[in-house]
Amino acid sequence: MIRSNNDIHASAFVHDHVFDGGKHAAERGTRLVMWITALMMLVEITAGWWFNSMALLADGWHMSSHALAIGLSAFAYSAARKYARDPRFAFGTWKIEILAGYTSAVSLLGIAGLMAFSSFERLLSPQPIHYRDAIVIAVIGLVVNVACAVILGGAHHHHGHGHDHGEHHGHDHHGAGDGHRHHDLNLKAAYLHVIADAATSVLAIAALAGGWLFGWAWLDPVMGIAGAVLVALWARNLIADTGKVLLDREMDAPVVEEIRQVVEEDKRNKIVDLHVWRVGQHAYSCALTVLTRDQDLTPDHIRDRLAIHEEIVHSTIEVNYLA
Repeated sequence: MIRSNNDIHASAFVHDHVFDGGKHAAERGTRLVMWITALMMLVEITAGWWFNSMALLADGWHMSSHALAIGLSAFAYSAARKYARDPRFAFGTWKIEILAGYTSAVSLLGIAGLMAFSSFERLLSPQPIHYRDAIVIAVIGLVVNVACAVILGGAHHHHGHGHDHGEHHGHDHHGAGDGHRHHDLNLKAAYLHVIADAATSVLAIAALAGGWLFGWAWLDPVMGIAGAVLVALWARNLIADTGKVLLDREMDAPVVEEIRQVVEEDKRNKIVDLHVWRVGQHAYSCALTVLTRDQDLTPDHIRDRLAIHEEIVHSTIEVNYLA
């Protein structure tokens, strides 16, 4: 096949929109944790039915919501990878992960509400508790949660060191480094579900021990309320982080000021319109309009200046000239 010069010239400007790849460890980790959590859920529900323990049954069904949420995180990684080169996604598929993280955070807030409701109900209407059986299962649950946290922590560490932007839009990124680290919010959502379950297990063990040894039956629902407040605070923070990304509320990011400094370093240039938004965990896109007295300034010149910041992976630039 013979290609024309025009085809060759145009190919230099064609690029994909895979800004945030290399998350295989996170995907594997969340999928493994999902199955472990689901298995523990079945153990707790079966044990609760066998020992006639409402506490274990409630915790088992509570864990089912965590299994679903972590499964959602795993599904998001798979979907983002599957559709990574689908042209229908204007700036890639990273926000599938953010949407999953947001949904997971909302579910975590719902779990906190159910925990608080159940705890208040038990505080007002105490129920007999099979302390010994409940403590054994709660300890097993804690061990499982710690193991899951280690798995997800390892996935986060692996991704943090294996990060790659994936493409450079026709210019070299030199010397900047990635000065604006961001967490993988989808992985963070899965991690928070595991940590929330671990925290409630610790509180449950303390409460059950107090009830078993000292007869403090009230301690179980009080600890449940404390755990609900803690989980709600974690969920609120995650909702804020993911919601900011989904709404493209990024104009207070440090990279925005850096763009202004680079472009307006020459006093003849002035940015009159600037939009910056995240398209990946460590990647930003920007669209800017520049007013200048430099008749030789071109969008390519500005793009070369911006290249020192490797987190800027996509730019649309308009230059208007003053007489």
